[in-house]
Amino acid sequence: MIINKAGLSVTTSTTHVREYESNTYIKAATSDNTRKAYRAAIRKFESWGGRLPSNSEQITQYLLAHAELLNPNTLSLHLTALRQWHHYQGIDDPSSDPSVRKTLQGIKRVHGKPKRKAKALRLEHIASILKYLSQLPETNKRYRDEALVMVGFFGAFRRNELVSINIEDLSWEPEGLIVHIQKSKTDQESQGAYRAIPKGNGKFCPVETVRRWIDKAGINEGPVFRAVTRWDQVKSAQLYPGSVNEILKQIGEACDFEFIPELSSHSLRRGMSTSAARENIDFELIKRQGGWKSDSTVWQYIEEGNQLSKNAATELINKVNGLLLEL
Repeated sequence: MIINKAGLSVTTSTTHVREYESNTYIKAATSDNTRKAYRAAIRKFESWGGRLPSNSEQITQYLLAHAELLNPNTLSLHLTALRQWHHYQGIDDPSSDPSVRKTLQGIKRVHGKPKRKAKALRLEHIASILKYLSQLPETNKRYRDEALVMVGFFGAFRRNELVSINIEDLSWEPEGLIVHIQKSKTDQESQGAYRAIPKGNGKFCPVETVRRWIDKAGINEGPVFRAVTRWDQVKSAQLYPGSVNEILKQIGEACDFEFIPELSSHSLRRGMSTSAARENIDFELIKRQGGWKSDSTVWQYIEEGNQLSKNAATELINKVNGLLLEL
């Protein structure tokens, strides 16, 4: 088996996937994460006994066999991988057959579950985190975590964007810090974007936490956010994206937060947008700070932030209380 132009496996006499790309530009058209997901899906299909090219009956049987084992969204991704494999081989796509689509639709109705959202950190949560960290010894880990939380929250960064920041991406201005995002989820063509982090006027300033961490760790080039060993030694490689979740959960446990399972790196990004909505910050400013392309996504965050503060039932509840006083 070799890897085709889309980053998917092509069946040969062997059942192993070998890394192979015949066209660098075609490879670049698909993100690394997408290619990895597609490869894993093809491996899963073949390990079950599926053969490529496939047919609608075999794919339907694959869906039925995994209906109770895999999340419906995962099965949808597997269908996409199979569709892409057949497409790039110039073969009719069996996954588009009505029987396959109906089977997946039925699985979603029976086994589908609401997607668990990351808990949005509120301003009071950020204050608790910063208070806790400020009471710790002055170690590299403490300074890194302060900067990580502050920049992640107020910059509304995705975790991949956050850990990919290099010293060379920072521009220090009198009013704050400008971060050059070389590539992000919504910028697959690497056009780049910029995120501004304003200076604070109090004890905790996101810009100063970054400067203090960089100075403390002696970082002159390369990744800003790096792993720190148990002996408080700073590594040279950038922090692994998944480590951001672990760091936040550890801090959340220390702060006695009750939502540890829902706490992740997205809690920072979601928290900034919902907190800004509660403070009645302008829609365009929220959208710009998070680098969102879709207006609907921003409105979802705004509605989430205002679902209790701007609620049709609020005045009615107060009215009933007033009437009770008159009885």
